[in-house]
Amino acid sequence: MSQKKVVDARADEEGDITHVRLEGNQRFTSVGKAMEMADRGDLENAHSVRRSNAKPHLRTNPDAKKSNNLDDMAGDK
Repeated sequence: MSQKKVVDARADEEGDITHVRLEGNQRFTSVGKAMEMADRGDLENAHSVRRSNAKPHLRTNPDAKKSNNLDDMAGDK
């Protein structure tokens, strides 16, 4: 199975990312499902973060671009 790329995101009223859209999909995928995919290595440009002092979340892989960060994709600049 080839890796998918996160291309869009949605946030709730508090600014938390709740859903992401994967390249080639029209519908959004829940962050929980996307985190499972990231843990399996199915996402090309994102990974899950689980730390004891923070809520588990999905994060795009670091690079020099700001436009591919989930907060920017969701319009939460």
